[in-house]
Amino acid sequence: MQRPAALAPLRHADFRTLWLANLVSNIGLFIQNTAAGWMMTGLDPSPMMVSLVQAASMVPVFLLALPAGALADIIDRRHFLIGAQLWMTFVALLLCILSWTGMLGPWGLVALTFGLGAGLAMSFPGWAATTPELVPREDLMGAIALNGIGFNITRAIGPAIGGLAIAWAGVGAAFLLNALCVLVLVGALWRWKRPVAVNRPAPEPFLSAVRAGARYVAASPAMHAAILRAVVFFLFTSAVWGLLPLLVREELGLGPEAFGLLLGCMGAGAVAAGFLLPMARRRLDRSGMVFVGSLLGALAMAMMATLHHWVFAALAMVIYGVAWISAASTLQAAAQIAAPAWVRARAIGIYQMCFFGALAGGAAGAGWIAGLIGVPTTLGLFALGGAAAAVLVRGARIDGEALREAPAATPPFVMPEPESAELQALLAGGDNRVLEVVRYRVPPARRAAFLAAMREVRRARLRGGAALWRLYEDVAHPERWVELWTIENWAEHLREAARMTEQDHAVLRHAATFHEGGGQGPEAARYVNVPV
Repeated sequence: MQRPAALAPLRHADFRTLWLANLVSNIGLFIQNTAAGWMMTGLDPSPMMVSLVQAASMVPVFLLALPAGALADIIDRRHFLIGAQLWMTFVALLLCILSWTGMLGPWGLVALTFGLGAGLAMSFPGWAATTPELVPREDLMGAIALNGIGFNITRAIGPAIGGLAIAWAGVGAAFLLNALCVLVLVGALWRWKRPVAVNRPAPEPFLSAVRAGARYVAASPAMHAAILRAVVFFLFTSAVWGLLPLLVREELGLGPEAFGLLLGCMGAGAVAAGFLLPMARRRLDRSGMVFVGSLLGALAMAMMATLHHWVFAALAMVIYGVAWISAASTLQAAAQIAAPAWVRARAIGIYQMCFFGALAGGAAGAGWIAGLIGVPTTLGLFALGGAAAAVLVRGARIDGEALREAPAATPPFVMPEPESAELQALLAGGDNRVLEVVRYRVPPARRAAFLAAMREVRRARLRGGAALWRLYEDVAHPERWVELWTIENWAEHLREAARMTEQDHAVLRHAATFHEGGGQGPEAARYVNVPV
């Protein structure tokens, strides 16, 4: 019997084991979220405090995603992920103990939810960057989508289990279940035999790695588009997470079981849509998929705002689930394929920092507005805003091809290694900036085309680690041009060539075609800053 296309990545044993373990861990996550949201409605039912529980789980990603991505890129990713899961287990057990002893107040719940979110923030970039290690390139898109399907399977199961656990044994039992579920993922990561990289370069210093990741994202139009579309989508759709507990308790007059089941409806809609995504992708490109998901999310919120009956709320949550996985998995895939392996966890960390910031801001903002004008009116406003914003940013395209690593990256302009022992000692110091220079001779008639090519060169240099890039034209001889850029130190310069993708090399080769040097290529040189 042929396996459905959506399940094809599960034929890879390591991916299958970690995917199943992550499934169990995410069930615990949604049990935890359900318990925390419902507990706050009893401790302090104000819209602001209820929405703060959701915001507290998202703000840590905004604060920690970039450093977490840098750490996941420069240290052993398996050990890093195990450490993050053990921290989450500790916080979940602390929540359990404090809730059972009656010592957990509203601000304590917010603080510990923040602590649990910190563990998630540390693991998200590393987990996302691990997926390309577990499957070949041809299965990468399917694996990313399958991660989304798995996440939403747990969204369907976890809240329902959480609601039943709260009703039967209290919120403390739900917090304990979360701790046990996270330990399953710890065991799977412990058993995973991650391949040891051959000729792995020396790890980058932490702060240097953070700066390199920020520079890469700043110079990547593909990452800009993915981040913009994600911020717009999550900012408005996050109103559901912040206001659903109040909608269930106050507008529908229902209890925790119904709250969990409505979240389960959302997960069920997402799972069903996830299996249909391969078919939908044959009809829609990535940009179109996110646009449709945004409109469906707005429709779901409009239904919740106007139709106050549990049947319509359940239908709206199914539609919301379809919208969520259609947009979220597509945006995640766009961010992953826009970054090469050396910076992938950092780039994904910045992407997640932006969209979780939008989630936290949207959830908290919805809670504040609902305190002024009511939950239904707030959901209606966010529905209108989400639809309008989706139309406004539709031109930001996220349909680029995956970056191809350059197998043995040869710099386009080969320069000799330093022979002087004194100079070699200076370079080994690690604190002296390196200036790289390339000189071109370009006919004035080709000036406009050359400048267009150099705009792409600038992005390629910055993505490779340049701290500063400039292009100068000779005032007296307009055919003479000098491109220069600085690198933090010699070690960063040595990493620069390895960071270049095939697309980057193509950009540099195209710029070199404008040089007219009598058969010789552009002249290149390197200089090191000498303290005096």
